[in-house]
Amino acid sequence: MSEHFDTIILGAGGAGLMAAATAGQRGARVLLLDHADAPGKKILISGGGRCNFTNLNPRAECYLSQNPHFAKSAMSRYTQHDFIALVERHGIAWHEKTLGQLFCDGSARQIVAMLLAECESGGVDMRLSMPIEEVACEESGFRVSSGGKQFRAGSLVVATGGPSIPKMGATGFAYDVARQFGLKVVEPRPALVPLTLGREEALFRDLSGVAAPVVVRCDKTTFREAALFTHKGLSGPAILQISSYWKPGQAISIDFVPELGADFLAVLKKSNPAQLARKALIGLLPERLVEALCVRTGLDGRLGDLKDGFLSSVSQRLHDWTFQPNGTEGFAKAEVTIGGVSTAELSSRTMEAKSVPGLFFIGEGVDVTGWLGGYNFQWAWASGVAAGEAVAERKAS
Repeated sequence: MSEHFDTIILGAGGAGLMAAATAGQRGARVLLLDHADAPGKKILISGGGRCNFTNLNPRAECYLSQNPHFAKSAMSRYTQHDFIALVERHGIAWHEKTLGQLFCDGSARQIVAMLLAECESGGVDMRLSMPIEEVACEESGFRVSSGGKQFRAGSLVVATGGPSIPKMGATGFAYDVARQFGLKVVEPRPALVPLTLGREEALFRDLSGVAAPVVVRCDKTTFREAALFTHKGLSGPAILQISSYWKPGQAISIDFVPELGADFLAVLKKSNPAQLARKALIGLLPERLVEALCVRTGLDGRLGDLKDGFLSSVSQRLHDWTFQPNGTEGFAKAEVTIGGVSTAELSSRTMEAKSVPGLFFIGEGVDVTGWLGGYNFQWAWASGVAAGEAVAERKAS
């Protein structure tokens, strides 16, 4: 005995909830399944519990994908302004923190409650604690086995995310389904993840907890935000951002004094030769970091007693301090995943698999990965709406 629906959505995260609400409100009979015991678990921990739910400035260059144009279609049809309007309709107060990042004034629970209310409005049948045992394609559509029951529908939306933060129940299930149906998967790797340093950088591991505003560069990509030293290496917004572009073997360059000129120490020497070099830097950077940098560069004594050539070399190094990460902290600490179901396999308008009618992939499981700062949530909302509209249209036709 099986239950029949117009569409089955696997995964009650941001993308899955959005797709379910969209399809349900357009008249589709929707079943939403998740192996977790509660919906929206990643939403609840995001933004320090306040959910960085979108960004005011999502642009194509803020997303990594083998096809950098793929996300444009869905995101142009469901924009950040559309989601902000939804948030405001539900009476959720919000604020811009920095760099266009929008957060709830209250709690991330408000976003989850909003999405659940939208699903309820669409008559979505949500069932939790339902691990997926089998997915199969039949002549009439798809069959999903879960909890010892059989469910059938004309379309199937996979919104189970990627393997980042496995302690939250994250897995590579979406990739397994894609491969089962012959779709290519771009090799996944951790993104927005802390970088680790080897023993040669042990001095900097002693700075655990120290943060400073920097410009970080990997190849031609740069970010200007805070970096945080950890007992394992480097973290903080700037490092998380650049980690998405970093590959093993590449160096990371940090400008510790981006506000200052190329030869700033020689300039300081002329204006105040009696000043101790360390004192000059302490006004610019955290004291513990200054001490470590001075040890590494040999910067000591009064500025007036140091040669201009030496001061120039130290200035240059502080503007371009190179680290050689030996890895990342992996999926356990990664906020998102780079890679996933190849965009070459999907319609950019509907998120439907080109070779498997009725099969859709959305959210983090797709090879579209945004910057830190609400970009990935906006992709979840937009791709969810695109698929939700498409499955409702299938039902109506």
